[in-house]
Amino acid sequence: MARVLDHYLVDPLIGLILPGAGDLIGSLLGLYTVAVAIRRKMSPVIVARMLMNLALDALLGVVPLLGDITDIAFKANERNVKLLVDREATGGRARARDWAMIVGAALVFGAAIGLTIYALVSVIRALS
Repeated sequence: MARVLDHYLVDPLIGLILPGAGDLIGSLLGLYTVAVAIRRKMSPVIVARMLMNLALDALLGVVPLLGDITDIAFKANERNVKLLVDREATGGRARARDWAMIVGAALVFGAAIGLTIYALVSVIRALS
């Protein structure tokens, strides 16, 4: 599935033909690799990293044309297969880098929420 989506550029093409919806379809198809990881009892941290790759791929793909070009370079599905194969050798256990990625993503998410709240409060204060 990853080879078809990323190597044969099906994921970016779907995103180009169906802006927005194509990126959603590509992400949903990418969940197949995540399901394989869950069936193989990979660490929840590995599954979270795989979901982060798909989310980032979908987020980058939302921007018309530029997102499709980025989609070609990012190759979320191939990244997920690499995670699956690499971690399978260790019984699916997470490494320190996996934990760092999850913690970093949580911090970025928290910062984004905080900045959004700050911006909303600033706009409301400016309007009143």
